[in-house]
Amino acid sequence: MRSDIQPYELSFSSKEVAEKAGIASPTVRKYAQILERNGYEFLKEGDRRVFVQSDIEVLVALRDTDKPLEDEAKELASQQKARLIGSTEIEVAVPDTYNNMLQDPNQLKEMFSFLANELAATREMNVQLTNDMSQLKVTVSRLQQDHHDLGANIRNSAQKTQLKIEKLAEQERTHYEEMLQQEKEKNDVLQRELQTLREEQSKVWRSQNELNRKIEEVVQKQPKDPWGKLLSIFRK
Repeated sequence: MRSDIQPYELSFSSKEVAEKAGIASPTVRKYAQILERNGYEFLKEGDRRVFVQSDIEVLVALRDTDKPLEDEAKELASQQKARLIGSTEIEVAVPDTYNNMLQDPNQLKEMFSFLANELAATREMNVQLTNDMSQLKVTVSRLQQDHHDLGANIRNSAQKTQLKIEKLAEQERTHYEEMLQQEKEKNDVLQRELQTLREEQSKVWRSQNELNRKIEEVVQKQPKDPWGKLLSIFRK
């Protein structure tokens, strides 16, 4: 953990470092990787590097060196280690310098600038959160309205479907009753026709029996002229 960073010291992003040092953003990443490979330590927030003023000076030195980058990076990393060891040795005296820091106009200005930046960033974040909350409320309201409309549509569709089913059932019942009535009427007609046929058949049978009986009587009497008698029966 770096101990050479002062309280309220300003920090910079890679883009800001590139602008201050006059180095392209990809070159900043390249130089930072070379420095880390040789033992230089950057302040980290997760996986993101956070640069301070001393880091910018190191990157500028690496940019302007005539030596091979690896050699210059190794020397800069050694210098940083020496500073870190020195800052650790005087760490006990740091609290005693707090009052002196407050009396230094430049440090006060730097501290207030840092606080102003943090306050502005916090306000911007709050505004963004407020906007996000408003949008979220609108989205939730729309979802609730969509849910209500969907529920109403489902209920209306269910009611319409139920009415159609009831109407179809009533139509089927009416149609069935009509068919049943027609079948009953047909059955009554057939029953009457059958009764009429039975009566006619009964009449025919009686007539036939009566004819047979007369023929039998004629035959039993054995007349002299049987054919004449028989013919006389039909003449009557």
